[in-house]
Amino acid sequence: MSAPAPRRRIGAQTVLTVEDGWWLGPRLRRVIAGGPEYATIVGNDFTDAYTKLFFAHPDTGLTPPYDLAELRQTLPPELLPSMRTYTVRRLDDTSGQLTIDFVVHGDDGIAGPWAATARKGDLLVMSGIGGGYAPDPAADWHLLAGDDAALPAIARALEAMPPDARGVALIEVDGDDDHVPLTAPSGVGVEWLHRDGAHPGTTTLLPDAVRGLPWRDGHVQVFAHGERGAMKTLRPYLTTERGLDRSQLSLSAYWAYGRAEDTFQAEKRRPVGQLFDPAG
Repeated sequence: MSAPAPRRRIGAQTVLTVEDGWWLGPRLRRVIAGGPEYATIVGNDFTDAYTKLFFAHPDTGLTPPYDLAELRQTLPPELLPSMRTYTVRRLDDTSGQLTIDFVVHGDDGIAGPWAATARKGDLLVMSGIGGGYAPDPAADWHLLAGDDAALPAIARALEAMPPDARGVALIEVDGDDDHVPLTAPSGVGVEWLHRDGAHPGTTTLLPDAVRGLPWRDGHVQVFAHGERGAMKTLRPYLTTERGLDRSQLSLSAYWAYGRAEDTFQAEKRRPVGQLFDPAG
């Protein structure tokens, strides 16, 4: 009997092989990957668990794993592998499979078009799993709010809640065709918000819906993730108008309208990309 593969430190690249994939809706494609290196993945108990995925430029013919430090010395920036952040929808240690749901907006971006055409045998390169939120069973009620990009994390959070949990999940998508089956406690309502053809990131649909909710008594735990402008609008409402403590909030921008992730991630370290005052 061979020894189990050693668990891999965060930051190291894991190379998996696509084993299956299908469309959950017109803009959401599920990809399942596995292989021997799955055993090296170190998971966690956060329901917003995420991983960094690497996509090589098709003109380079690079084979993973990628030595990024070396490649920066030999390739121009536009030919380096691109990194994108995605929620881990499921880790199944029994089957040895990783599941990720990709939002696909036509030919826009890098990861979405890759997922749209991913076939069995294609390689999926990931690096570590992070996270920071899981539903608190002691909370009196839960408020979850997000757009398409946050849907996998919201789905995981709903599945992890105790049966007696109460609250509401507000999910912004384009329309009825984008609804996916969700498993939620009976006391947690799911409300779908429709953009009706408007481009993601160009409406106030999500923050308006949060503001329009009847506010419940008791200790609330909030998970609000999505486009940066919407999250910046929600922050003062939740912290100032509703007086919530930072400990009650998981509030973060998953993406920014008009920004590729490379630019978006760089901006997160600057005032334009920060939701909270670093000193506060």
